[in-house]
Amino acid sequence: MSQALKIRRVAGALGAEISGVDLSKPLSDELVAQIRRAFVEHQVIFFRDQDLTPAQQVAFGARFGPLNVHPFVAAMAGQPEVMEIIKEPSDRVNFGGGWHSDMSFLERPSIGSILYAVEIPEFGGDTLFASQAAAYEALSPGLQKTLDGLNAVHSASREYSSQGHSAQKRGSMKVAEADGYVGEFVHPMVLVHPETGRKALYVNPAFTLRIEGWKTRESKALLDFLFEHSRYEGFTCRFAWREGSVAFWDNRSVWHFALNDYPGQRRHMRRVTVDPWPVGAAALRPAEAVA
Repeated sequence: MSQALKIRRVAGALGAEISGVDLSKPLSDELVAQIRRAFVEHQVIFFRDQDLTPAQQVAFGARFGPLNVHPFVAAMAGQPEVMEIIKEPSDRVNFGGGWHSDMSFLERPSIGSILYAVEIPEFGGDTLFASQAAAYEALSPGLQKTLDGLNAVHSASREYSSQGHSAQKRGSMKVAEADGYVGEFVHPMVLVHPETGRKALYVNPAFTLRIEGWKTRESKALLDFLFEHSRYEGFTCRFAWREGSVAFWDNRSVWHFALNDYPGQRRHMRRVTVDPWPVGAAALRPAEAVA
């Protein structure tokens, strides 16, 4: 007998909360397919009251694709795919405290991130999400047509430089500075989602440097407009964490922003990041796992 998930939308643009599943248990292919359909449809999905060990979180993430090992952030001991995101009471800067799409600075960016709340502050520490599909669809047909033919250059060089937000020193996180040349990669400014065909803007303030073939000054005017447009409140949802909560978002069509509004408190999260399946590895993919 098949298990039906309970899915409740949380906002008009994106987001749904799913109940009726224990992510610590082995999941059937049918259940994984249901979760993936919800993930693709709603762009970010949330689960409450989970109790996950790092190994269980890895096992859950691996049902959706190979897991990423972050090139700049030290992994959890013995679990190279697990990033511990910790802000100690003495830390002033949080990790992820600006609008961005995870790993767009890679040649083959991640498809999704799975964040699990281990310890949360008494107040604050919510995460905001913004649908870049909704942002694209709200643009004029003329600007959509212009953007459809453009590419943008992405790199970790700015965010992980010595002055970058992500490279700032934190009490319980080891983050390497991106010294020297770390690579620049070109991605379409409008990404056609491989599973839905829906178009979404694919630029972000953290990792997008410029428009391919444009001067930096020329790029800035258009990118600044898109960055401002893309975080409009009507494209967003907000998630208030509790211990044991999980968020799984689609980096192909979603920005996120970790709020830093809990001074003097500790926040401890664990993240695994799902990469696309290797080219030519179709035989390894579950039927619903096109990336």
